[in-house]
Amino acid sequence: MVDGGTATRQHRAEGLAAAFPPLLVAAERVANAVAQGVHGRRRIGQGDTFWQFRPYSNDAASRIDWRASAKSARLYVRETEWEAAQSIWLWRDGSASMDYASAPDHATKRDRAELLLLALASLLLRGSERVTLLGSGVPPNSGRAVLTRLAHGLWAAPQIAPAAVPPFALLPRDSQLVMFGDFLSPLAEIDALVSRYAVRGVRGHLLQILDPAEETLPFSGRVRFEGPEGEGHVLMSRAEAVRDAYIEKLAAHRAGLQAIAGAARWSFGTHRTDRPAPQALLGLFNALAMPRNF
Repeated sequence: MVDGGTATRQHRAEGLAAAFPPLLVAAERVANAVAQGVHGRRRIGQGDTFWQFRPYSNDAASRIDWRASAKSARLYVRETEWEAAQSIWLWRDGSASMDYASAPDHATKRDRAELLLLALASLLLRGSERVTLLGSGVPPNSGRAVLTRLAHGLWAAPQIAPAAVPPFALLPRDSQLVMFGDFLSPLAEIDALVSRYAVRGVRGHLLQILDPAEETLPFSGRVRFEGPEGEGHVLMSRAEAVRDAYIEKLAAHRAGLQAIAGAARWSFGTHRTDRPAPQALLGLFNALAMPRNF
């Protein structure tokens, strides 16, 4: 005999399992679209693999490649590729606000966050990086089997998390953290978390994912707005009357996020759910490849 709680959990698990393969397939498709335009996460660093020559610029004389320089009137430095695999933690906002979609043909913010997280993981794993989910308790690892483990980890965690930012976790110095969410929480709360990681030498990237209606407030007339996380509701007789003020406030919040990331030497990007996922993934992937920003 199965009690009601067990039956509910079983039903939910079966529903998640049904969605599991399509999301992985979609994530691989997005990753493949981006992989065609990039050639691995090359970074300047210590290693033996040649990357490129670049013009000499106040470098130590020992770094000059005299053979390459002899073929030109300029001096060139030989750069090698960083060969050490990175440890990268991934996190997506699991709060109720992420389930919002303003139109049936738009993905929810949660669906887009999970798609981009898995697609990014696919690209990173192809480059032999070590990846895991923040808060999973599983150490970063490489190999294609990790992608399936990440997907299972997303669904094994509570689907509705009480907080829109993750609790702080002790990560090794020089590790990297990528967070996907709408980041509509108070800036002070986000700043406290990012600063705490930055002080410990953790580099990161914030990708803010919003529905197009959250950016443009296209509603007119009498509209009832309800907070998805217990904030209550607001009834407006003319929603269009507050559009300009709303857009201005959102822009200020986004500028605050940009400033928080910049102060921590993290990178920050934005994405709308009505725009192509590969576009967001390519921008994120390029940001991760920049050694000074991430």
